Amino acid sequence: MQFLSDNAAAVHPRIWAALQAADAPAPPYDNDALSQQLDDAFGALFGRPCAVLWVATGTAANCLALATLVPPHGGVVCHREAHIEMDEGGAPGFYTHGAKLLLADGEGAKLTPASIAAVLDPIRPDVHRVQPHAVSITQASEYGRVYTPAEMAGIAAFAAGRGLPVHVDGARFANAVAFLGCTPWEACAGAAALSFGCVKNGGMSAEGLVFFDESLADVARYRRKRAGHLQSKGRFLAAQLLAILEGDLWLENARAANAAAQEIASVAGDRLLHPVQANEIFLTVSEAERAALRAQGFSFYDWGDGAARLVTAWNSDPAHVAALARAIASL
Repeated sequence: MQFLSDNAAAVHPRIWAALQAADAPAPPYDNDALSQQLDDAFGALFGRPCAVLWVATGTAANCLALATLVPPHGGVVCHREAHIEMDEGGAPGFYTHGAKLLLADGEGAKLTPASIAAVLDPIRPDVHRVQPHAVSITQASEYGRVYTPAEMAGIAAFAAGRGLPVHVDGARFANAVAFLGCTPWEACAGAAALSFGCVKNGGMSAEGLVFFDESLADVARYRRKRAGHLQSKGRFLAAQLLAILEGDLWLENARAANAAAQEIASVAGDRLLHPVQANEIFLTVSEAERAALRAQGFSFYDWGDGAARLVTAWNSDPAHVAALARAIASL
């Protein structure tokens, strides 16, 4: 009974069908008909023009976006527990050729204008200090917390006032939109670039790098090639992204994952370390309690001493979810 990560979930049958349908001769790289449809498909989703590149991983999507926004001598303001800081093995510095992550605080791994200002304001405008060039937020955050449209608008307005473009790490963007019930654009309004998650939401090997500032895409294309992410059979990545958008499959999958998380959260009571707003549950559990859960067949990650993280997915087995809820309730 697997609650380790939504990365471990199965590929959705409609994604497999799209991959099979794409298995025919076509122009290589991103010259195929499917790749050429991405700009319009995402433009329709967000209600505005955009340029979209496929890549194979979320790390590549995040770091190619940052490398496009930030020079090697610059800095990116992000939360100190952001994925780009904690879980990408130094890839942001590698892709940007040395740009620095400028770490901010905030409850639930979320930034606010005030927490961003606390990082920016002490930086003197001189050659001896790394100057900020962008802000990166995660929607939903590393603790499964979402930015409301008002919070997103506030950050975007603040960043624009400081001349800083905003990047959104949207590995679980679908879960955030499903929780908020808002339009996709409202969940990332003001962003220059969005890493649109697919792999965690039923995809196999494709993430969308969405540029709302379309001029950035031309630079990113060169960086994608140089980074080894311009796949010769790119149609298979485009097929996954188009399939997950078709019929709002991305939202359907996210709603299923969110609902499973809510079922578990409903019995957790004061064990919850964070409000459950997406598909991650963080619980206070002792070492003995974690062992007891594992003995019953549940897999999950420890989260430091005395805590655990459980993640649901688009295809979490309802029987497994119910069993886990019962097990937690009986601890």
